[in-house]
Amino acid sequence: MKSQPTFIGVDYGSKLAGTTAICFNKDDQFHFYQSEKKKDADAFLEKVVAELEPTYIFLDAPLSLPGAFFDQSEDFFYRKGDRAVRAMSPMFLGGLTARAMRMKSIFLKKGIETIEVYPSQLLKVLFPEKVFKKKDYKIEEIYDLMNNLIPNLPKSVPPNSHQLDALLCWHSGFRYFKKEAIFYGEKKEGGIWV
Repeated sequence: MKSQPTFIGVDYGSKLAGTTAICFNKDDQFHFYQSEKKKDADAFLEKVVAELEPTYIFLDAPLSLPGAFFDQSEDFFYRKGDRAVRAMSPMFLGGLTARAMRMKSIFLKKGIETIEVYPSQLLKVLFPEKVFKKKDYKIEEIYDLMNNLIPNLPKSVPPNSHQLDALLCWHSGFRYFKKEAIFYGEKKEGGIWV
């Protein structure tokens, strides 16, 4: 019997843009799925999660609001973790944040834990001597670097930055289980694992 993946990495994108990508390792082989343009990314994610039945999802999107909304801080725009990694405000991302929090709630009811990750910060942690800017991503270069860290990666380079980010989300999950991941933020407010 083939095993199910314990966790998946998800680069979470706009609902209809076709930019939500999933990475998982099953039977020592990596697999990538991506949503289709003009089709509901949330329905796609729910369908794949139902098929794979992971225990954990490592997702690149804000999964909580700043503590000021709960009388835990005075900052209504950023959580401590956002400031630490220089991420965009969950409030600026608005609809994406609301959708991600909704997905987290849906998955939690099914016994699946969703953990927030941030691929850009992972690259800074893994390769501090390099500078990676999202708009200038050199997919081949980053994939080559990751190939040195992760055994059994497919020979073919991911076709876009969304699938590459899904791999980075997966790697944050791998680090999380090996107790190598770094937490940015405050637990009560919600933070980011890298």
